Amino acid sequence: MNLSGVKNPHLLQAGDRVTLTDAKGRRKSVVLREGGEWHTTKGVVKHDDLIGGPEGVTITSHGGQEYLAFRPILSEFMVSMPRDAAVIYPKDAAQILMWTDIFPGARVLEAGVGSGALSLALLRAIGSEGKLHSYERRQQFADVARKNVETFLGGPHPAWELTVGDLVEAIEDEPIDRAVLDMLAPWECIDAVAERMVPGGVLTCYVATATQLGRVADTLRAHGGFTEPHLTETTVRDWHAEGLAIRPGHGTSGHTGFLAISRRLAPGQRAPMRKRRPSPGAYGPDYHGPRPANIPVELGGAPLQD
Repeated sequence: MNLSGVKNPHLLQAGDRVTLTDAKGRRKSVVLREGGEWHTTKGVVKHDDLIGGPEGVTITSHGGQEYLAFRPILSEFMVSMPRDAAVIYPKDAAQILMWTDIFPGARVLEAGVGSGALSLALLRAIGSEGKLHSYERRQQFADVARKNVETFLGGPHPAWELTVGDLVEAIEDEPIDRAVLDMLAPWECIDAVAERMVPGGVLTCYVATATQLGRVADTLRAHGGFTEPHLTETTVRDWHAEGLAIRPGHGTSGHTGFLAISRRLAPGQRAPMRKRRPSPGAYGPDYHGPRPANIPVELGGAPLQD
């Protein structure tokens, strides 16, 4: 099995997945097989015309349409692979790998596998010497994720363990260096993760809405065992450059989710009091989430029983 997902030798073989792209940038993912054919409105593309040759070539259908043929790289596979749950897109996966500081050999916990897109990125980063323990509540999602990972890598990854169940109930009592929570209510799992995370470890929560982001941030502050969370959103804008026509492109990738990143403190330590006070009413009578203990009482910071 090739852990990078890139075949070797470089010649295309039966069973390889290739992406065929036309002049307008439209893509079609095809699995090559001997004697196979891909039928289009512009004629037939024969698989045998690609098998045995290199990738990065132009192939012409019987109707005269040209296509570029490449094996899909990871970012392309992530957005085109079969899915039962929404995937973390490449722009967010790249941010997660960097901000969570995923390194070769890391012991990583992932909760909320979805269709396996982020799992693939994490596995590539930790290599065969690390460990990724992924938790997913739904068997259906877990099955899709496992198939996608094994399809791209060509087989099971030796560093991956996938458990079906609720994280708080199923989490193993083992040390972890990094954790990524991609779920509806990650604040419910922060205590369980904190108990097993080594000092200096990094926790990243991926959420879709601003209200979720606020709840995660307040829970981390109320816990006291994590640094002040770093909250981010990533957007990507394509550009068009041709001669003197240089302008933003039409393929802007806007909001997909928020990241909340924080580091685990040593046992018995608490984060220093924030120097910037929240605005009056930030923790007022309409707020029902966790309340940081280091917020002045007059601003609603008195500890409450939730």
